[in-house]
Amino acid sequence: MGAINQAELDRVVGRLGALTAAADELARLPPMGPQFLMRVAQAYTLLGAHDRALPFLKRAVDAAPFDASSQYGLGAAYLFMGQFDDARRHLREAVRLQPRHFMAWYSLVDIDRQTPEANYIPQIEALLPGPDELGNRTLHVGHALAKTYEDFGDYETAFDWLVKGKAVRRTRATYSDANEDALFAAAPATLTGGKGAGFPDESPIFIGGMPRSGTTLVESILAAHPSVRACGETGIMPALVKHASGGSARHILDPDNLREITGADMTMLGRAYIEATQPLAGDAPRFTDKTPLNILYAGIIRRCLPNARIICVRRNPLDSVISFYRTMFVGTPHVYPSVYDLETAARHYVRFHRLADHWREVMPADRYREIRYETLVGDQEGETRGLLDFAGLPFDAATLNFHEAAGVVSTASAVQVRKPIYTSALGRSKRYGDRLAPAIKVLEAAGIALD
Repeated sequence: MGAINQAELDRVVGRLGALTAAADELARLPPMGPQFLMRVAQAYTLLGAHDRALPFLKRAVDAAPFDASSQYGLGAAYLFMGQFDDARRHLREAVRLQPRHFMAWYSLVDIDRQTPEANYIPQIEALLPGPDELGNRTLHVGHALAKTYEDFGDYETAFDWLVKGKAVRRTRATYSDANEDALFAAAPATLTGGKGAGFPDESPIFIGGMPRSGTTLVESILAAHPSVRACGETGIMPALVKHASGGSARHILDPDNLREITGADMTMLGRAYIEATQPLAGDAPRFTDKTPLNILYAGIIRRCLPNARIICVRRNPLDSVISFYRTMFVGTPHVYPSVYDLETAARHYVRFHRLADHWREVMPADRYREIRYETLVGDQEGETRGLLDFAGLPFDAATLNFHEAAGVVSTASAVQVRKPIYTSALGRSKRYGDRLAPAIKVLEAAGIALD
């Protein structure tokens, strides 16, 4: 094991506090024009504090109403806050000012159900030609058109647009079967490694699973409880593990980070996590950390925070694969390089499935719980009561109306969680016909039942 990089570890612990302090300091300065206002807004946006960014975005738009970036920023903030009428107005103004603003076009498609009579197909198809070195424009175009054709009920055309949209990014992402195999293989040993008894704090509730499997739904239900604050996808545990393992120069998902953390001080790691999340959690008695990749860190979480709760959301295998594949990830480096090809997306699911099965067998039932998306949708109140009981929280009726209480949601599910629980996503994979044959082949070869 490499030596712990204490300076880097301290930097990670203080990162959110430092970012918050810097944003607050900027906010106190006298405004110096629209670009300054946008910088303050961007600082809060980095923290996921779209509500705090909002007044600065409004002032930026007032100061420069013909700036498409300001209009888009304000529209996106309204979208994340669930204020869709205001979001539409500013997103439409952004594309009026800058017709090739592909992010604004994508958001407009995402907000509303598209119909053959009312859609943006001509405008979005016109964005496709031209060089796109990083593939971001192509990705947004493909996903926007895929969502449009899904709304029409034409799932095969929708799938074809997903393939086109991911084509450039697929060449840029360095997917490796060997790396993903090693990453998931390293996870089980983390449950028994490390030094110390861990930090005895019970405030965190970790939520993991496949992307778009229902993790945001579960977080929204819990966050509607008056004792819980949603912290979203913090990314704090992976960053702490990277530096506590002594691997400060490696990619955050390098398998060696999981291999080498087994020699770290787990009490120190747990305390560092609680300190790092304090700027997000505030004075809330409990808080959620909803990161799909928490499934990889479940053993470490159990060791460094033995009183924390871990929830794994699981969904029908083929529905999980297509929901993962149709999710748009825009960041670099690529956290999910497997998402750009259906077959590799299916192999990612196989690894997740096997690791989740392992955790279910070896984790204590009062600290690790599986929840099935289909069961939650079919019995909302029963599953919600069970979820709250597992988390050590009294029942509160507000959790059944989570869509009314949802605050800022900065994930791909920002639109969906503003609605009551719906069943239309069940069995989604059946609508794609033969397009899913490569995924079916992978799942069947792994011995995974499709139903």
